Amino acid sequence: MSSWVERRGAPRGGAAHAGGTRTARGLVAALLLALAGTTALAQALPGIGRAATPKEVAAWDIDVRPDFKGLPKGAGTVSQGQDLWEAKCASCHGIFGESNEFFAPLVGGTTAADVKSGRAARLTDAAYPGRTTLMKLSTVSTLWDYIYRAMPWNAPKSLAPDEVYALTAFLLNLGDVVPQDFELSDRNIAQVQARLPNRNGMTTRHAMWPGKLAGSVAKPDVTAAACMRDCATEPTLASMLPDFARNAHGNLAEQNRMVGAQHGADTTQPAGAAAPAAPTKPAPGAAPTALLTRLACTACHVADRKLIGPSWRDIHGRHGGRSDAQAYLAGKIRSGGVGVWGAIPMPAQSISEEDAKVIARWLAAGAPQ
Repeated sequence: MSSWVERRGAPRGGAAHAGGTRTARGLVAALLLALAGTTALAQALPGIGRAATPKEVAAWDIDVRPDFKGLPKGAGTVSQGQDLWEAKCASCHGIFGESNEFFAPLVGGTTAADVKSGRAARLTDAAYPGRTTLMKLSTVSTLWDYIYRAMPWNAPKSLAPDEVYALTAFLLNLGDVVPQDFELSDRNIAQVQARLPNRNGMTTRHAMWPGKLAGSVAKPDVTAAACMRDCATEPTLASMLPDFARNAHGNLAEQNRMVGAQHGADTTQPAGAAAPAAPTKPAPGAAPTALLTRLACTACHVADRKLIGPSWRDIHGRHGGRSDAQAYLAGKIRSGGVGVWGAIPMPAQSISEEDAKVIARWLAAGAPQ
């Protein structure tokens, strides 16, 4: 296996370095043009918005294309990925990527013949029970990009590039795409792409990418010709929750990952009600509401009934009588797990030891409101 990839530390040619320099200059020029356009728009609409700073643009400009443009430098080994996987991923996706009844499996269904041909044969096998991510994946960049921007679920964008390389290498090793001692990097990822089991499974014959791509259809699949007769009446669109359903699944305002600008409606209040006042500092022994909300605990737990996870009171009822209740609960909060309350896993929580202790003390005391 070692003969088909460039190992970390191997020398790179001057031509490649020059090409990288030209690419970097092109990216800088594109960024400056984008900022200039944003500034012009802000000037045309005074008092509305402002130009994004280069730092703000860079924070979101993290996509990686199939030709690996946008891929940051870095490297990670299969063994490093295994350690990260068990700490941050296995609670939802299984130790071996097999997942469970709530999540689709990531690995499985591919063979050595698929690695050679570049087509996952079982995708067209009606007798095969499921479709895994590795069976459908046609570009390594898709896998790398998704892990980098969206995982882990409870802390998206928290993984460093080297960690994403390691996790990607581990998944590819589970699918027998790379060997156990392999180190994936920005220098050899294109060579790994050449071994992906379904790399030849994507078609471009749908005119979404017209032009000179191999096999693509040059003519778009729409004509954009408006008929201008028998036109339907323009519908009125609206979004609402009926009163009986407003709080059926807990407060939607508390069920968001702490990333992005989406904020759910406060469904504990009637429609049209003013936003509640900012919470005050809780009294000693009271619920650490602000902490629970900031850490998104309320996305899965509520006081008196099962939501996604058990209620606060059920947790106290099962573990509050332990002599080590506070230490046990604090440990479970930080490490996550599955099986104690059923098959739905709780991801490991990236919170401080002190915050975990605050929540654990409150739970051990009976979760008073």
